[in-house]
Amino acid sequence: MSERHAVSSRVTVDALAAFPERIDVRSPAEFALDHLPGAVNMPVLDDAERARIGTLYTGSAFEARRLGAALVARNIALMLDGAFADKARDWQPLVYCWRGGQRSGSLGLVLGQIGFRVQVLDGGYQAFRRAVVAALETLPATLSFVVVGGTTGSGKSLLLRALAERGEQVLDLEALANHRGSVLGLVPGETQPSQKAFDTTVWDALRRFDPSRPVFVESESAKVGDLRVPPALLARMRASPCLWLELPVEARVALLMREYDFFVRDVDAFCARLDALRVLRGHEVVNAWQEAARGGRIESVVRDLLVAHYDPIYLQSIRRNFPGTAAPLARIAWDGSEDGLHAAAAEAAAASLTRTT
Repeated sequence: MSERHAVSSRVTVDALAAFPERIDVRSPAEFALDHLPGAVNMPVLDDAERARIGTLYTGSAFEARRLGAALVARNIALMLDGAFADKARDWQPLVYCWRGGQRSGSLGLVLGQIGFRVQVLDGGYQAFRRAVVAALETLPATLSFVVVGGTTGSGKSLLLRALAERGEQVLDLEALANHRGSVLGLVPGETQPSQKAFDTTVWDALRRFDPSRPVFVESESAKVGDLRVPPALLARMRASPCLWLELPVEARVALLMREYDFFVRDVDAFCARLDALRVLRGHEVVNAWQEAARGGRIESVVRDLLVAHYDPIYLQSIRRNFPGTAAPLARIAWDGSEDGLHAAAAEAAAASLTRTT
């Protein structure tokens, strides 16, 4: 085995781009919390095994290491017979664990002995996380943003998608956060990613943008659902030029009825979500909304929510947090149609050429 590599090489976070095939050997629970973009989970210890080793370690570190070695060896053997069985000899994976220590080192050693040119991430996920946090403090300042503002239901997310289809650079924070940005914003049955995973996807998006071109983003608040927008990004957004999207109230109601059709189909879920507004709107108002919704008048509830609740709060917040909306690059009015949306996207792209930094 003259070509084998007895000790796998180590690389730093700065070299990640050179290694698109990434193997996360941490447990499934660790992987689910956050992981490197594009990584696949091949745990050398699953969640139960990791917990078992941790419990044993408190009594005897030696016995924990002996059992851990046996479990890791068996799991790596299964990988060699399964997921790794068809890998060519020039395969060059990047392997990492929590700190770049025993778990990734074990798999790296075995793969290196076979002859693969395996790389182990120095410092593991911890080093990657530190690099992401640091980059999120500096990356936003290197980019020029154009903020899309407009009252609830005016189609801001739709405009972002239309702009992306045109080839414009778009940062859709609500899509990354799996939340539509209001008390009704979480789709029933779905969950948001962890804060760490959200940070990673935001970092991954920011680092891919061309600094010479504008990045369109919606006028988000400090949090999207339960997730915090990175402070440096939020500050950059709030200091950026804005566009203002306008849609008539009736068209906004129709759009929301389409976009939130799951609440139209499940009135009980809609009414349960309205309970979150009791502190702000009072029991009498919320009870009336719920009664109207159960009576088949969801459309009238949506209209009242817009006019009486969302619009006043949004307009107050937008004036305070996004001063660029006072003199926007353009006021873009559309009618809710597909053709109107494409025209709005073209107008937004043209207006962004006059942006200031």
